[in-house]
Amino acid sequence: MIIFLYFGVLIVGFYFLLVRPQRRQMAARRALVAAIRVGDEVVTAGGIHGRVATDEGDVIGLEIAPGVVIRIARGAISARPTPPDAPEAPEALEAPATGDEGDAAAPADGDA
Repeated sequence: MIIFLYFGVLIVGFYFLLVRPQRRQMAARRALVAAIRVGDEVVTAGGIHGRVATDEGDVIGLEIAPGVVIRIARGAISARPTPPDAPEAPEALEAPATGDEGDAAAPADGDA
């Protein structure tokens, strides 16, 4: 009887650790591919960066250089690149500590 309990816990664990996150990731990818419009910057699964020039349903014309348009499958889009001027996290922008805030390791009487 206890073995069935172990199997039940194992199945629930697999669901929450594997199946559920994978479904969420697949839904996000479907939403990304469905939201692609002409003029969007995208990255293909092969690592090609470009701007969407034409949208023909399942085929997209991707401009990779001025006047150079390649045709790719809509499903080959893997991401939208983040802009290089995106703000960093606030923690990374803080000034580093100078050590003048009463460092406990510093000698108290000034002897080095």
